[in-house]
Amino acid sequence: MGTDVLDTSGLSPAVAATPATQAPAGHFARLSPALARAFLAALLLVLIAAMIVPTNKPGNRSPWEGPVEGPLDPSGKAIDTKDKPYDEDIALYEVVIERIARGENYYDFIVSEQRARDYPVNPGIAVRLPTLAYLDAWLGKTGQLVAAIALMLAIIAVWWQRLGEEPEDRGRVRRLGTSLVFVGASLGLNRHYFPLHELWAGGLVALSFGLHRIGRNGQGGRWVAAFAVAALALAIREHTLPYVLLMLAFALWQRNWREGAAWIALTLVFFAALYGHLDLIARDVLPGERHGPPWLVMRGMTGWLANVVQSSNLRWLPHFLAGPAVILMTFGWLGWRSLSGLFGFLLCAGYGVAFMIAGRWDNFYWGAMIAPAMFAGLVFAPRALAQLVAAARIGR
Repeated sequence: MGTDVLDTSGLSPAVAATPATQAPAGHFARLSPALARAFLAALLLVLIAAMIVPTNKPGNRSPWEGPVEGPLDPSGKAIDTKDKPYDEDIALYEVVIERIARGENYYDFIVSEQRARDYPVNPGIAVRLPTLAYLDAWLGKTGQLVAAIALMLAIIAVWWQRLGEEPEDRGRVRRLGTSLVFVGASLGLNRHYFPLHELWAGGLVALSFGLHRIGRNGQGGRWVAAFAVAALALAIREHTLPYVLLMLAFALWQRNWREGAAWIALTLVFFAALYGHLDLIARDVLPGERHGPPWLVMRGMTGWLANVVQSSNLRWLPHFLAGPAVILMTFGWLGWRSLSGLFGFLLCAGYGVAFMIAGRWDNFYWGAMIAPAMFAGLVFAPRALAQLVAAARIGR
């Protein structure tokens, strides 16, 4: 239980003694050949589907690339934005930051400000947590840029260290993996999107994941640092909660009781803070206030792929390449013969399922919550595929 490398002591001799010339079985070790072949066939079908599924809004270019024709409602009908900029979310957050910088209290104006811009305030969760607005106001424009550069460099540094601990093909994995991490984290330097909560929370999630040594009981300082970074991400955006809960599940599974207790405490504190936030919002919500459009719109695979592609540098690729890249990034984590690899797969796949169920087209930026952490998975994809083919005993 105290190691990050998969234990093969309980496997059959045929599996545990895999020759060095063959791909290690890894996470697919316990699959029967028939099940491995079914897994392989399913992967192929998903990759083909990802090549077909569009990753842009119908009739629109990526909103990260500049001016677009305009947003669509959940039914695909164009919304009249004659008097509104497409990035009205950013405009709202910038005004909020300016008012806080002038000394105003967030909860004294946020509901009226949001209502004046025709943003729903019902339910209260539609109003963002104030953490990032206060941080941005305190940092100022120059401070935000410095913080963004520092965060990107920190993500690159921790993953360079983490991938350097990889025992198999260490040099290649470290160099290529860190390069992919840079590609994923570099979007955080887009100054226009500094007011966007997901941009910072997603970068912090990638940093926290890289800092952790999952399954290593003796790495107390490492999980404490990862915990502190995750706590800040959760304070910025509640969409960090799935990451926190997955960390909690792994800590309890590995019987790291102290760490598990810390994640539980963080979750409870978060819910208490969220309750207070919603209570403060509710005092200014008028009776009969219109309810915002639903988030549960069931966009399926398009929701998953579009969110990640449009919230990352994959947006520069044609959709028939960008879509499969998302699948391979997610699947690739299974090629890392460690608990961190399993964690990475569950993290990326979990957010993927969430995006398939929840989120409208105009919530594409939710993908920034997970995109910076996904790219490193691509370096393990060839190994994962080789391990799965070996488990399927194809060609033997």
